[in-house]
Amino acid sequence: MWNFNNDKPVYAQIIDEIMNRIASGAYPAGERIPSVRDLAEEARVNPNTMQRALAEIERSGYIVSQRTTGKYVTSDISLIESLNSNRAEKLVAAFAEELKRADIPFDLAIEMLRKMQ
Repeated sequence: MWNFNNDKPVYAQIIDEIMNRIASGAYPAGERIPSVRDLAEEARVNPNTMQRALAEIERSGYIVSQRTTGKYVTSDISLIESLNSNRAEKLVAAFAEELKRADIPFDLAIEMLRKMQ
């Protein structure tokens, strides 16, 4: 689902969404992703905007282009695992900051998280 806001440029939000899809397995390692045109239509953005975002992701190594068949998610599982690790680290850091602001002990939050599993 594409939900854009005014916090940052649309192409940057597209990058975030596609990276989330790669990290979550919605776009599995080694699999072809939808075409620029299809993604642009789905997101309701100009194809040039989508191409700009995909070019940035490609420079990062998370997708690769095959000249005649399209763009594919990297087959480098360790790169995708690193992406997931980085995403988790950012979420945990933000969560920890919120706990500090609310003066909630980490031990209590960890106990509650374990119960949620």
